[in-house]
Amino acid sequence: MTDLFDGFEIAGPAREPLAPGAVLLRGFAQPHATELLAAIEAIAAQAPFRRMITPGGHQMSVAMTNCGSVGWVTDRSGYRYDPVDPDSGQRWPAMPPLLRQLAEQAASEAGFAAFAPDACLINCYEPGAKMSLHQDRDERDVGAPIVSVSLGLPATFLFGGLKRSDKTQRYRLAHGDVVVWGGPARLAFHGVAPLADGEHARLGRRRINLTFRRAR
Repeated sequence: MTDLFDGFEIAGPAREPLAPGAVLLRGFAQPHATELLAAIEAIAAQAPFRRMITPGGHQMSVAMTNCGSVGWVTDRSGYRYDPVDPDSGQRWPAMPPLLRQLAEQAASEAGFAAFAPDACLINCYEPGAKMSLHQDRDERDVGAPIVSVSLGLPATFLFGGLKRSDKTQRYRLAHGDVVVWGGPARLAFHGVAPLADGEHARLGRRRINLTFRRAR
């Protein structure tokens, strides 16, 4: 089935349940990957990717930027959402309608209607970069789901339970795949294994991940 709204068309995805409240939508974003990457390039031109410092003083292996009314940042003072890019002192770029519509439609497809993201974290992985197991709990309201879009090189996504010690499952995420989790899975631990080297036709030796959230 094909859904059409505001000129934005997405083919019905192959659904792969991960856990109650979590689903992998295979190829959901692939039809509009070119437009998404163009939008990301425009965002990065205004707010360049950077490797942030954790509160413990470690530099992240993943380079990041943001768009939306607030952006996620980390430094010696902690993790938080801030409307201002600390590197430029300017507000983060606005979230392009294309990105917002993709997130809303993916959330709806996964069973979460009326998702209204106000933050989009944009992560750039190069070979060897990873994201350790963590929970997304810096948001004021964890009632809204997380929508995660993969572009570029394939990655191994780790998805566990509500405790760090819970067993994790491994899923290969390809260009255009989207994962949505909320409800009973909203605070599930998750991460990304070190990115394997490779060459993507559009992004070369990189993987771009978009993570949409309702932060405020």
